[in-house]
Amino acid sequence: MLRDLTDSEARAALPLKWGAVPEGTIPAWVAEMDFAPPPAVTAALTAAVGRGMLGYSAFPGTAQPADLDAAFRGFAERHWGWDVPLDSSTPVGDVVAGLRLALDELCPPGPVVVPLPCYPPFREVVALAGREAAYVGLDPDHDHDDRAAAALDLAAVERHLEAGARTVLLCHPHNPLGRVAHRAELEALRDLVRAHGARVLVDEVHAPLVLPGQDRFVPYLSVDPDAVLVTSHSKTFGTPGLHTAQVVLMDPDETRRLRAVPVAANHGHSGLGMVAGSAAWRDSDLWLHALRSRLRVNAEDLHDLVAEHLPQARLRPLEATYLAWLDLRAYGVADPAAAALEHGVRLAPGHDYQPGLEGHVRLNIATSEQRLVEIVKRLAAALP
Repeated sequence: MLRDLTDSEARAALPLKWGAVPEGTIPAWVAEMDFAPPPAVTAALTAAVGRGMLGYSAFPGTAQPADLDAAFRGFAERHWGWDVPLDSSTPVGDVVAGLRLALDELCPPGPVVVPLPCYPPFREVVALAGREAAYVGLDPDHDHDDRAAAALDLAAVERHLEAGARTVLLCHPHNPLGRVAHRAELEALRDLVRAHGARVLVDEVHAPLVLPGQDRFVPYLSVDPDAVLVTSHSKTFGTPGLHTAQVVLMDPDETRRLRAVPVAANHGHSGLGMVAGSAAWRDSDLWLHALRSRLRVNAEDLHDLVAEHLPQARLRPLEATYLAWLDLRAYGVADPAAAALEHGVRLAPGHDYQPGLEGHVRLNIATSEQRLVEIVKRLAAALP
């Protein structure tokens, strides 16, 4: 059911990931997968285009994506045992647009707590919203074999809240560390923000990608219904170019308020993206099972490849996502991603996720077995 794209197919299908590198270079940097999309998504899009569905999508304040909302609620119930209220989703152009909208319209004034390392647009969207970022380090290098490593430092969060921060920006599961938080951690964060009149803004775009063998994912809103969730089918089902995400709120009054913002504040979501999202959330469970199984195998293969070819590297256990985090400082190269590019593989440099962080890379494992082997071999060849 899961089909690997050939190099030529990937270059045609993924113009950012593959088009940013010359032929002969393997891209393993941006979070896109080298797999064909789910058949149900392709079929739904083909049918929609056949109907001529190429017009504007409805404005959020006039008509809601009932199919998308119902499909997401069904997915949440099947996979996480989470009963999401009816009509709780508002469409937005993408996850970053949803975060910006939430900061502007829903989150209290004041600085925003941002754990580091973080997805680079987190820092950008906080600045664009006119907020100050209050950074908290996750210490990604503290004992990679310790399940609690890279947990959110609640004492540091509390210091920022006491100093006036009123929003905590949470990535769950975490990108780039690939970690899934325990329920107890989420409950402790909930209690902390409530005590300070603050709010959590959570990005759960990687939530369906918890790998087999891990505990079941706990949606943050299931423990803290006062939070704001932004999510999308894009990363899991290979549809980022269709520009549709969802802001999910437990309070119907807040949902109505969000839908009432001017169109200029919330635009760009795609009708075809909603079609794809409905098919992804509702009709692609078997494909997702195959994807997660492949990613589990790839994660295990990466562990073995790193042990063989990069014995001084430290690799965080990958609990979720298809984005592996490597500490390569033992090789004495400040920017291993730049060195790897000279040897025919593009990786994401660690300093993208934490300014000034040297010796780290993020590596996308959502590719074929053959490419994964070659990626690690080329990275090893680039380091002394």
